[in-house]
Amino acid sequence: MPSTAHPNAFIGRHEQPTDASLADALGHSKAAWDQLLADLAQDQITTGREWKSYSPKMGWSLRVKHKARTVAWLAPHQDSFMVVFILGDKAVRAAITRSDLPKRIVEAIKRAPKYPEGTGVRVEVNSIKDLDVLKKLAAIKLAN
Repeated sequence: MPSTAHPNAFIGRHEQPTDASLADALGHSKAAWDQLLADLAQDQITTGREWKSYSPKMGWSLRVKHKARTVAWLAPHQDSFMVVFILGDKAVRAAITRSDLPKRIVEAIKRAPKYPEGTGVRVEVNSIKDLDVLKKLAAIKLAN
């Protein structure tokens, strides 16, 4: 579940993805995409979302927010998607000390690159079974 590098499915496209083009790209992982967004909204972790593309060379990503604060970015790939969290120091500490996060996720957080805005944690998602840890990370991000 920690990331491997796959290209964005919407590189070179000037228009944001439609639900149909997203379903074509995500394939079997579209159910996980939809479920994650629904769960985050239902749990009031997110209150909005918007598609962003900084250039056609980068593709499109969905920014999920709580009010004006970014909670995570979802980047569609072929048959999977990447969820990216930028965690501040307090959120990193909380995630590392939480006993209910899988060891592989804690290790991924410890190895994640550090940027001025925080630690960039990337998690590849292939199925619904990957969602529990993402919801926990989103809650940690929002609480810290």
